[in-house]
Amino acid sequence: MEKTFDSEKLIQEFESLTKDAKRVQLETLNKILKENCEAEYLKKYGLDGRTDPRTYSSCVPLVTHKDLEPYIQKIADGVPGSVLTGKPITTFSLSSGTTQGKPKFVPFNDELTETTMQIFQTSFAFRNRAFPIENGKALNFIYGGKQFTTKGGVIAATATTNVYRSEQFKKTMKAIQTPSCSPDEVIFGPDFQQSLYCHLLSGLIFHEDIHVISSSFANSIVHSFRTFELVWEDLCTDLRTGVLSSRITVPSIRTAMAKILKPNPKLADKIHKKCSGLIDWYGLIPEIFPSTKYIYGIMTGSMEPYLKKLRHYAREVPLQSADYGSSEGWIAVNVNPTLPPEMTIFTVLPNIGYYEFIPLREINTDVDANSISVEPESVGLTEVKEGEEYEVVLTNFAGLYRYRLGDVVKVAGFHNSAPKLQFICRRNLILTINIDKNTEKDLQLSVEAAAKLLTSEKLEVLDFTSHVDHSSEPGRYVIFWEVNGKASDELLKQCCNCLDASFIDAGYVGSRKTMAIGPLELRVLSKGTFQKILDHYVQQGSVLNQFKTPRCVGATNKGVLEILCNNVVKSYISTAFD
Repeated sequence: MEKTFDSEKLIQEFESLTKDAKRVQLETLNKILKENCEAEYLKKYGLDGRTDPRTYSSCVPLVTHKDLEPYIQKIADGVPGSVLTGKPITTFSLSSGTTQGKPKFVPFNDELTETTMQIFQTSFAFRNRAFPIENGKALNFIYGGKQFTTKGGVIAATATTNVYRSEQFKKTMKAIQTPSCSPDEVIFGPDFQQSLYCHLLSGLIFHEDIHVISSSFANSIVHSFRTFELVWEDLCTDLRTGVLSSRITVPSIRTAMAKILKPNPKLADKIHKKCSGLIDWYGLIPEIFPSTKYIYGIMTGSMEPYLKKLRHYAREVPLQSADYGSSEGWIAVNVNPTLPPEMTIFTVLPNIGYYEFIPLREINTDVDANSISVEPESVGLTEVKEGEEYEVVLTNFAGLYRYRLGDVVKVAGFHNSAPKLQFICRRNLILTINIDKNTEKDLQLSVEAAAKLLTSEKLEVLDFTSHVDHSSEPGRYVIFWEVNGKASDELLKQCCNCLDASFIDAGYVGSRKTMAIGPLELRVLSKGTFQKILDHYVQQGSVLNQFKTPRCVGATNKGVLEILCNNVVKSYISTAFD
């Protein structure tokens, strides 16, 4: 890592890579297959040293995580030999677990750390061109989860933990002049509530030096400032006295914070006055952190419902969506930082993985992605067409070959010869009973339409999820809402009807009219229910900055379903189709 960060040099390298994306993709596939040709998985499919895309796609099948689980289990158990990669896998990344109810083990290696840093540096280069930063600090709401070792001696931790623990990450953050304002002991603390409190306190101590506020996901930033609303007076007391709150009990955190927390009555009075003067916390961020250039995190897809609240806190401070990737690996970089999050497009970096795209028209949506009957045809990175939608297929340096991510993207154009992608949704159908097919995006649009009705009583939906209830006959959709105040029964009945009527999928509408699907039910939850769900996942090993509220809770996810059902305060049945 160079001591000085050269944004323009990185942008030139990016331009060079994207100008000849097809050649770079061929070289990348060749490199991946040559490095891993001795792996048991690849030898099984008889490539015999061939690395051309045609042979690769005809010999090696499309797969999901379920198909790879026996191989991953071998690695976890310490079975000797090259299983998925030429070099041994020594680390696993754990997915958040919010989609399937339990985390997935994903192979992780040094190459993935390097591609992560390439993504970070490239996107920062473009951000820094638009919003220059010099010698600032970042208020990063990031958390390093616990590591554990599998039976075979492989270290496992969340994907973000693996990155944050790497020396490359620390060097990169220092080079781009946005080191975290919080001590490492806070980032890697064992109790995320205590770490969050100390992140906020560290931010206040360095409040004039904060140039960037970030987390992995938008919901984590919103959660952090909702917490600030509750604890700001305690934070001011800590600043005034120079003594850390007794709520912080972890010795390593207390020791680390003692080095930066000194009595500062003047600062405490200043923060107290600013907080007291805010109306409904509007503009909290620029008032308390006046040097903030932008707020940064993943803000697309399932994060869009949090943007309204984030803008409330941010006022005029720009929101910038982070890059496009997953626990399995990175895909593309946001090189258009001035676009609002809803319009974010990502340009594929052609050297960090090999990519294929399945045209959506090729996918049989009656067949679940985990049980493919007829394998769909895929196209290469430079063969996609503008305006078309595709499912993304990834081959990376850590043992994933023709791996179906389950993400739907739309090609929004090209940057040189590399496609620009707009994230649409996860492909899996989360709500289906009969012939209805509703995705996470469909649920989100329905909730957005109904939530607008709450503005008449100055209320908002804090968070939401759903469940398909097969216990009733016929089955029905159940939507769970947590609202930030008490809404009238009449208004909530209207919201319930609006939710039901806003699912415009023809299969759903037809099934509702013929009563093949029962009336939608809206269940209103007690305050703090989604905090309990977050706590539940953290106890299972997830970390706050990787947490995403599950948008559909299946019957097998008993722990979360129990939390939801035990915290229902009111229930409404739709009459929209009566």
